[in-house]
Amino acid sequence: MPTYHYRCKSCNYDFTEQQSFSDDPITICPQCGKEQVRKVFSAVPIEFKGSGFYRTDSGSGSKK
Repeated sequence: MPTYHYRCKSCNYDFTEQQSFSDDPITICPQCGKEQVRKVFSAVPIEFKGSGFYRTDSGSGSKK
């Protein structure tokens, strides 16, 4: 089950919640009770392994 990070725009309360893909997003802050909660999105780390991902890996010799 995925874990989502939320932040209240009213009181800046940060929290995480495990939810199913079919569950509705949380909109009411559990701390202040206001309807100001939004999902916080962050970059997903990507790791390239193997050859072919760098300029020096492709081709051999010089091109003229």
